Amino acid sequence: MPASNTNKLGFLFSDHHRWLLQHVQRHLRNRADAEDTAAETFCQILSSRVDPETIEQPRAYLSTIARRLIFDRHRRRRLEQAYLERLMLLPEALAPSPEETHLLLEALHAIDQTLSGLPLIVKKAFLMSQLDGLSYAEIGRRLDVCQRTVGRYMTVALRECYLSGAQP
Repeated sequence: MPASNTNKLGFLFSDHHRWLLQHVQRHLRNRADAEDTAAETFCQILSSRVDPETIEQPRAYLSTIARRLIFDRHRRRRLEQAYLERLMLLPEALAPSPEETHLLLEALHAIDQTLSGLPLIVKKAFLMSQLDGLSYAEIGRRLDVCQRTVGRYMTVALRECYLSGAQP
C-alpha cells in the first residue's frame, strides 16, 4: 500500500477505532476478543489495499468487516467445542496430547476455511468420511443420497482441499 494510503488508514483508524471497539465489544461482551477483532478489521483493510478515501460510510464498512470476523470467530469456537466434546468420549489412552490437540484444531480450522464455500451436504459428507471414518455407502444412507453422489461430494471437497493446500 502506498505511503499516502497508509497515512489515510491511520486517520481512519484514529477517527473510528474507539467506536469500532465499543461496537464490537457490545456483540462479543469480551474486551480482549473485541480488541483482537477491531485490530483484525483494520488489518483486513490494510491487506485489501482499499484506498480509505474511497470508503463513503466508514462505520458501515468497518461494521460489515467486523461482523464477518465475529461470525467466523463464533463458527471456529463451535467447531472447536464439537471437536473437544468428541475427544472427551475417547478413552484416556487414545486421547491426543495438548500439543497434538492444538495441531489438530489448527488443521480443522484450515479445512473448515477451505470448505466454507461448499454446500452444507458436501461438507457433511466430507466430515463423515474424514472424521467418522464412514464408508461412502454409510454416508449415503445417513444423508439419503446414493453412493455415487457421495463420491461426487468427496471429489468436490478433496479438490478444494488440494487447491488450497489443506491436508484432509
